[in-house]
Amino acid sequence: MNKPPLLAAAASAALFALSACQKGPPEMVNTYDPQAQALQNAAPVTAPPPMISANKTYRCADNSLYYVDFYTNNTATIRTSRDGAATQLSQTGGTGPFAGSGQSVSGNESHVTINGKSCHT
Repeated sequence: MNKPPLLAAAASAALFALSACQKGPPEMVNTYDPQAQALQNAAPVTAPPPMISANKTYRCADNSLYYVDFYTNNTATIRTSRDGAATQLSQTGGTGPFAGSGQSVSGNESHVTINGKSCHT
């Protein structure tokens, strides 16, 4: 079997097809941007939103599970199920336990007390 002529013919066909490509910038068909005006009038972003610093699942002494997300702005969210509604918790002055809406989380990221129950990761 003689493949070099077949390979040369395929390469030539590919080069011929590419030679028909347009040189230069692409043609703009639709230049309408519905958010252009809103972006021009938007206020500049002064600070990024808070980021998650830790995401932990805790099992407590009574065998209950809690899902806690710790954020970089001294806040946390707590849920009782993986996809459940999150309750926002905050620290007073950046220290002390996270508290809010009748919930509290205190301790470090590996061993915490949630609502008075000893919990661990």
